Amino acid sequence: MSFMVKLKMRKTRAQMKIQQMSFMLMAVTLFFILVGLFALVFGFSGVKQSALALEEKNTLLLVTKLANSPEFSCGNSFGSNKMNCIDADKVIMLKDSIDKYTGFWGSGIQNIIIRTIPIAETKLCTKSSYEDCNTIDVFSKGSTGFPIENFVSLCRKQAGESGVYDKCEVAKLIIYYNEKQ
Repeated sequence: MSFMVKLKMRKTRAQMKIQQMSFMLMAVTLFFILVGLFALVFGFSGVKQSALALEEKNTLLLVTKLANSPEFSCGNSFGSNKMNCIDADKVIMLKDSIDKYTGFWGSGIQNIIIRTIPIAETKLCTKSSYEDCNTIDVFSKGSTGFPIENFVSLCRKQAGESGVYDKCEVAKLIIYYNEKQ
């Protein structure tokens, strides 16, 4: 074989090796890209569930904080500063000016309801008849949603034969929230 033929064969072998190496580099790069995409999809698969769980947790925290908020809490009206005590007189008055609190509790909150326990039959409270009722519909956007509830004391001043006394009942503070889709 001549020198030129040998040189040409070496060139074609070298070119073949370069092509093999470039295809191998492209295959390895494509493999790592696919592995990265799989890791991203797997990592972000639980984000929606985490967001929903976080929203539910925030609503639960809102329920527990709402009973102690100045708009709802008994404060020192009934002797001592009680925890998870709702002043029924304040809440009845708050119902009339609820328009001012539209965005105060967040966009996901649909309803805020206080129900005394036990409930035989639902009787909605108004200013004129809130001594003989068991459900205070504080805030309502119309649709219900998912309920989160907490037990509270519902206290009010009530007139009796011996004068004015404090009447406290066990109640549920229920907040309905909508799941964001």
